Amino acid sequence: MKKFFCWMAVILLSSGGLVQAQEKNELGVTFDVTYASRWMSRGLPVWGKDGGFFETMSLDLWGTGFGFGVIHRSATGGGNSKKQRIDYTLSYSNSAFDSTLYETKYKVAYMYKNWYNKMTNKDIEMCVFQYSLPKILGSTGLVPYGITTYDYPAKSDHGYGDHWAGWVHRFGLGYDLDVFDLPSPLHLSSDIAYTDGFRGADHDWSFTTFGLSTKLKLSENIAFVPAIYQQISMDDSVCDHDVTYCMLSMKYEF
Repeated sequence: MKKFFCWMAVILLSSGGLVQAQEKNELGVTFDVTYASRWMSRGLPVWGKDGGFFETMSLDLWGTGFGFGVIHRSATGGGNSKKQRIDYTLSYSNSAFDSTLYETKYKVAYMYKNWYNKMTNKDIEMCVFQYSLPKILGSTGLVPYGITTYDYPAKSDHGYGDHWAGWVHRFGLGYDLDVFDLPSPLHLSSDIAYTDGFRGADHDWSFTTFGLSTKLKLSENIAFVPAIYQQISMDDSVCDHDVTYCMLSMKYEF
């Protein structure tokens, strides 16, 4: 955890004078229930062919840019019923170089992953840095984005950490497509990942993911978010086959 706080401090101090605080000054709360037909974590099918349910509560802390969240993950298949997990997250979001071509929206986050049922010796910590540049490609509507993650063991386990620790870098493009009959645009995304040792995988370009999603507001506070993804696997040490999967989310915000 010390690594994360040092990293966050460096980013915040180096961006001084370039970022602006959000205007919102209320506590925001979001409840989210998501069904995933497969849980693909950085290209890896965590529960094999089993899907899962994710229940999330997240807090936007009075528009300061800081957020806190708790995620419970459980598998739909009986063979993975004992591999339940709770994730605790702390994050900071803001933007840099506002009102310029290089405007950058970014988020830094720390996550503690607790396999609380029969796997307590394999807790993992993860640092995340994600960013997007909404103006860099002008009026094309294409938005470049990236996500970098680094995982490392929370507890020493005689070599287990050497197997798990590592980086994954994803680079992608997003595009919102307005469709006449839909109240919200379709969000198209594609990205390519470079796996750098994560979970003992090769250091190589590992998979490409194409996504299609939208957000359908059912009321002022409730939204349904369906999404479908196609992963093309390129490195057998991460995943040795292509995967099609969907995610269906219900969100309640207030």
